[in-house]
Amino acid sequence: MARKFFVGGNFKMNGTISSIKEIVTNLNNASLDPSVEVVIAPPAVYLLLTREHLRSEIQVAAQNVFDKPNGAFTGEISVSQLKDSNITWAILGHSERRTILNETDEVVSTKTKYATENGLGVIWCCGESLEEREAGKTIEVVSSQLKALSSQISDWSKVVIAYEPIWAIGTGKVATTEQAQEVHKAIREWLKTNVSDKVADETRILYGGSVNEKNCGELSKQPDIDGFLVGGASLKPAFVDIINSKKQ
Repeated sequence: MARKFFVGGNFKMNGTISSIKEIVTNLNNASLDPSVEVVIAPPAVYLLLTREHLRSEIQVAAQNVFDKPNGAFTGEISVSQLKDSNITWAILGHSERRTILNETDEVVSTKTKYATENGLGVIWCCGESLEEREAGKTIEVVSSQLKALSSQISDWSKVVIAYEPIWAIGTGKVATTEQAQEVHKAIREWLKTNVSDKVADETRILYGGSVNEKNCGELSKQPDIDGFLVGGASLKPAFVDIINSKKQ
């Protein structure tokens, strides 16, 4: 089965009302490849602004979501609140939250389980540090993260995996095409061995880490790279070129 190409834009803690409106207007007016699924993730304060002005075929994601129903959880956002606002995706497990906020594999997996079981799509992130890469532990680290996730979920249909080597996020460094494809292939093989052939064939695996309009074309041609999770470049007009990278 052909996997639908997927491009996510993670704005992180960037943006103002003015700049978000500018990004949305640019996307609304752009000629986008209709065969690509596009999801953008503005900061929480701008989720509704984005959803209310953005063309309907582009979906909107939160950058986090809590794993409990509504209640006395100060500062958190619930799945039901996102769905009530027509926010259909969440990014979970991003390395910036794993490292800065000490979110463990277990925490990320529990959140993913709750979100997917209650109707949200999840862009689930994994990846290794520079030290782990240099020690030859990339596959070991990613496999451990996948194992934690698979222990919690049984329905993978709402999960999109984003492989993001930590050393390539926001640094300008990019895994070579060969390095990225190698890890993506290993992730797919892990799913085949430990989950099922069906999940391995159907689950989309994105590459993230300093993706831009110059390197996306070659990366998009790899057999196990099904799209991108884009950081800084998603704030720029060139994000349209990344969305349309399969046409290059």
